[in-house]
Amino acid sequence: MGSDDYGSGSNKGRVTMFAGKGGVGKTTCAAATALHYASLKEKTLIISTDPTPSLSHIFEIKDEQKPARVRESLDSAELGIDEIREMWDKKFGHEVYDVFSSFVSVGYEEFADFITSILPGIRDEFMVDYIRELSKGNKYKKIVWDTAPLGQTLGLLETPTMLRKHLRPAPRIYSKLKLGTKSRKSVLNILKGWEKLSAEDMNFLRNEVRFVIVTIPEALAVEQLEYVLGELERYGFRVDQLIINNVIKDVSSSFLHTKAQQQRGYIELLRDRYGGMTIVELPLFPYEIKGVERLQGIEKSLFE
Repeated sequence: MGSDDYGSGSNKGRVTMFAGKGGVGKTTCAAATALHYASLKEKTLIISTDPTPSLSHIFEIKDEQKPARVRESLDSAELGIDEIREMWDKKFGHEVYDVFSSFVSVGYEEFADFITSILPGIRDEFMVDYIRELSKGNKYKKIVWDTAPLGQTLGLLETPTMLRKHLRPAPRIYSKLKLGTKSRKSVLNILKGWEKLSAEDMNFLRNEVRFVIVTIPEALAVEQLEYVLGELERYGFRVDQLIINNVIKDVSSSFLHTKAQQQRGYIELLRDRYGGMTIVELPLFPYEIKGVERLQGIEKSLFE
């Protein structure tokens, strides 16, 4: 996996998305990759959309600014509910509220809290849109995206279908609602705009984002990976790279030797099953990966 592995002549690879189930080392791999790009003097942003982000912990960042400076050419941002609210306000918040408040007595703050934190898919939708907008700008040459655990990431893919199902009966429901006093748009037109936004975001994910899946050589992880890759393929997504993390290289004890043999069976299965994609084995380190110096050890293993 080299710095020029991502092709040229398109935006593919400007954004690299790391996905994986919780606890497999996804954030660590994303952080090491961002560090690598920054070492090549490519202005890089690593951004986490995990509801329980750990970038600050891994990089040992004390800076509370958003984005925070990690080192030269590398910034880090953890995207939370405040940023989602800001996106909601900018895109659709006030015009949707304008319509709904014409027949429901609810304050804007309460309404926005409901939309951005409770309604399924909306939080993830605006996260994708935010990253798409970032990729169109000139501030960063590389964007490394550390996603939520895979179940939530896959849930995002259902959003366009959810919107289309909702829009089928929408004309007879929403056409009789009052227009907003400010936007003069009906709820139906606003939802159609939302559907358009969702389609643009899906095209962005398919055509401009490089997918990297992180897993570990254990039975449950291998079984889940087959399901995840099947779901991604069903929606037209192709995974570019598979990182097999926590591979035991030191077999100096009988315990480690036995464990390594067990892992080798799963690794061979993964290589046989997914030989069409780039596969990297990342060794198990005998210490917690925390701080730039230790991340550089991960970087070396990933990019050598």
